[in-house]
Amino acid sequence: MLTASLAVSGLVVPALPPFPVPALPVLAAIPLLAMPAVSLNPNPSDLPGSNVLSELTNGLGAWALIAAMVGIVVGAVMWAFGHYSQNWQQAYNGRRGVIVSALAAVLIGGAPLIINFLVQKGGTIR
Repeated sequence: MLTASLAVSGLVVPALPPFPVPALPVLAAIPLLAMPAVSLNPNPSDLPGSNVLSELTNGLGAWALIAAMVGIVVGAVMWAFGHYSQNWQQAYNGRRGVIVSALAAVLIGGAPLIINFLVQKGGTIR
């Protein structure tokens, strides 16, 4: 059907040569190499400068908690002013700021526990 439509349009399609197509190798026939077992034992004292990185992380966490506290205070003030001035949009934005800042503080405080839990669960995957 295709060659007839091409022949009508003036294009000539050469015939395919009659030769056998080589078969593709079967992947199951290829022997798999045995991979050695890999282990992971995180230990911060194995690298130089780990204590500096740990102190930096603690300092950034402290700054983030201070920022979350400021966000809660500013959000509460906006919420109160918006409520008493009958500005529902300002009250909503203040309430949202309080909730987001509180959730940020929860996540910052729980970050080590969350990470340790996930590492422990990841180590049980077989």
